[in-house]
Amino acid sequence: MNSNTFRMPARRRAAVAVAAALTAGPVLLAAPAQATGVIDGEGRATAVVLRTGLDVSLLNKTVNVPLRAALNDVKAPADADRTTLTVELEGVEGGKPVDVLRADVATSRATVDDRKAEGYANLARAKVHVPGLPLLPLIEVEQVTSRAVCETGKRPVAESNVLGSVTVLGKRVTLSAGGPTRVDVPGVGKVTLDLSEKRTTSRTAAAVALRLQVAVNPLNLNVADVQGEVTLAEATCRSPKAKAEPSPSQAPAKPTPKPDVKPQTEHLAETGGSSTTPYLAGGAVLLLALGAGGLALARSRRR
Repeated sequence: MNSNTFRMPARRRAAVAVAAALTAGPVLLAAPAQATGVIDGEGRATAVVLRTGLDVSLLNKTVNVPLRAALNDVKAPADADRTTLTVELEGVEGGKPVDVLRADVATSRATVDDRKAEGYANLARAKVHVPGLPLLPLIEVEQVTSRAVCETGKRPVAESNVLGSVTVLGKRVTLSAGGPTRVDVPGVGKVTLDLSEKRTTSRTAAAVALRLQVAVNPLNLNVADVQGEVTLAEATCRSPKAKAEPSPSQAPAKPTPKPDVKPQTEHLAETGGSSTTPYLAGGAVLLLALGAGGLALARSRRR
């Protein structure tokens, strides 16, 4: 019997077994890419050009009228802006309306997107009145502005400016950033002004151009007392918060290359690392046995 009779079937069986093993093996597909750093949309912004929190006492303080006004008060997430130029209060000064504010420019804007929140307020050539003083403005300003910017991953910024002259109860004043400025007018009242208040934290910012503490006692038109606070040009913001990056255990799996059948078949056959190794070994043992038997038979015939 020729040894090729046994060698050829063994080779065929080895190739078939290796190909079957590779074909039946699992194939891994690449996971779809996932976005990181997604913004959760928690940004906020506000702006207002004038806010009053005043209490007006009438008829020897027997009747109290609150004066709560906000001019161009805007808030975002949705973009918003306003440019109203006047605020009126009715019910005081003998039933006549009071122009609390008149301005040439009064703009407020609040915007928010997925990375930044911003508030902005601007007031120019403005006069603020309180009941009992129809001809004498509480304050006159050339221009005041405030801006608050909060951007994801950056330090929030708050800034305010008072440009040009400022007149309080008919007196021109020089404002100081080092502390409040006090104006006292006998027979009329007194006002305390704080200039350019700014505050920031890791995610928020707030700016106020002017804040007035008011105590006016004009003793006119049945107005006995005006007490409270007036704010000019205020802006605030809070930055959007970014989500954390995914942990390594949550990262998408890397793609596994699809195996190449032919090169791997040759490699496995050469190194003996496939599941057909026992069959090849068995064939080799059988061939050795047949060769040994043939050799023994030839020697016996010679004898």
